[in-house]
Amino acid sequence: MESQSVLNHSVLKGILAEVNEVSNEDIRDEIVSDIYTKSKSLCKKVVSQQHSAMYRSDKLDEIFTSRIWGFPIMLIMLGAIFYITIAGANVPSDMIASLFGYLEGKLTILFETMHAPEWLHGILVLGLFRGTGWVISVMLPPMAIFFPIFALLENYGYLPRVAFNMDRLFKRAGGHGKQSLTMAMGFGCNAAAILSTRIIESPRERMLAILTNNFVPCNGRWPTLILLASLFMVTGFSGATGTLVTAGILIGFVMLGVVVTLSVSWILSKTALKGVPTHYTLELPPFRKPKFWNTILRASLDKAWYVLKRAVIVAAPASILTWVFANIYVGDTSILMHFVNFLDPFGQALGMDGFIMAAFILGLPANEIVIPILIMAYLSQGAMLEIEDLSKLKQVFIDQGWTWLTALNMMLFSLLHFPCGTTLVNIYKETKSPKWTFMSFLIPTVIAIGVTWLTATVARAFGWV
Repeated sequence: MESQSVLNHSVLKGILAEVNEVSNEDIRDEIVSDIYTKSKSLCKKVVSQQHSAMYRSDKLDEIFTSRIWGFPIMLIMLGAIFYITIAGANVPSDMIASLFGYLEGKLTILFETMHAPEWLHGILVLGLFRGTGWVISVMLPPMAIFFPIFALLENYGYLPRVAFNMDRLFKRAGGHGKQSLTMAMGFGCNAAAILSTRIIESPRERMLAILTNNFVPCNGRWPTLILLASLFMVTGFSGATGTLVTAGILIGFVMLGVVVTLSVSWILSKTALKGVPTHYTLELPPFRKPKFWNTILRASLDKAWYVLKRAVIVAAPASILTWVFANIYVGDTSILMHFVNFLDPFGQALGMDGFIMAAFILGLPANEIVIPILIMAYLSQGAMLEIEDLSKLKQVFIDQGWTWLTALNMMLFSLLHFPCGTTLVNIYKETKSPKWTFMSFLIPTVIAIGVTWLTATVARAFGWV
């Protein structure tokens, strides 16, 4: 009898040890999974149906949310979007740039005929018109392609599957599964994604989503990444192969952004924002056939047009300001060059230069204007480039001392650096906290500086540049 009691006690201890090893999350997932499995089994027994759309939806879900195929399919989808965007945007960008170059020449002739003051021609044509022309030619074609494709995937019902695949990763990082949805929103616009964090009920987990949303590239940073990857990262490749390599590089940058998002979420959840992840049930909506042309037109007009309008509104005064700073001198040096020279040692330490640092600072209101400001700043130093020579832009950068490291680190800094002004305003509105708004600026800035400094240091130490 005593031996039986000892045996039972030993068995109970073993069972208790196994129970302690199972987390509350695993128990909950098993219970929910069992409920859904039994419900589905009952439905199949009492309801007879043909191979309907719902049946096909279940089959597709088995593929798209598979632990084996889910992530590879995500990467293939992302690569296809980038490939179509890059391949489709090159010719229209050149055509729009050529049009603005032609119009710039005609405007210059008009101002000369009118005997207009040189400063007026400089502000209106070389500043305002040229700056907004660069914004439109660089941004409009890729955004007009990217947004409709992204909208089609969203309307078809694929994005919730992406969130499902990312759910476990965010839970392990200490965040909420819905953070994957807000991160996906960030690919379109970080400012809008900050507002979308309202779907997260827990204040701690919502703050994690707010502080890390900036690490995925938004519409304002896509043109910079696409342009620099196309110019500097595909040397030796051309045509379809070059486009494919560029798409692969962009996928790598997106994956880096996701890794940084998860890493920062994990660190914050162990330090400043400690807590246990809350649970929720993610319901996958059925796949649905979108209204193709309606979706294309709405995405083009609503999203692409909104982004372009916002970029032009911000670019117009920024272009004028850049031209003014480049043409007002203190001593023998312009105000712009004083600013650039001050930032240059810091920029060189990060593998870039003072012009790039100045462009990021002046581009705080909107990421869309960073490249146009940079080009205008280089042009103010006598770089011989007409606006229609978009294909020769690489040579202008090389003449300014650029190498592959400069392009790589500018892409890294663009991916990881501080949010734009609109996003910061939304963060303050949502958090009502100057402290967390400042932290949302500081955290990505420190990471961007650290990553680019490390990249530059390693490249120089091994003699790669």
